[in-house]
Amino acid sequence: MAWVYLILAGLFEVVGVIGMNRVVKHKKLSSYAILIGGFIVSFSLLGQAMETLPMGIAYAVWTGIGTVGGTLLGMFVYGESKDWKRIAFIAMIVAAVVGLRLTS
Repeated sequence: MAWVYLILAGLFEVVGVIGMNRVVKHKKLSSYAILIGGFIVSFSLLGQAMETLPMGIAYAVWTGIGTVGGTLLGMFVYGESKDWKRIAFIAMIVAAVVGLRLTS
């Protein structure tokens, strides 16, 4: 169950990043709600995951999911570059997260 919490924490980190992007562009109350709510849920789930998983692995996977999620969101929703080098480095992050899962 800890890995489910950790994956959800990473996905809610992406929600927080969406809110952060909205705050930068619009500064509406709903944008702040998405930002704060996303990170509160994310940190809560990360804390739940860390009750079972080692801190180093939990934090590395959480940041990896957030990094990959934020980058993919930028590419496919906000029209950021889809350069092959970016995709290659994202693949390396995914491989590292899978490797951490397989070795823990």
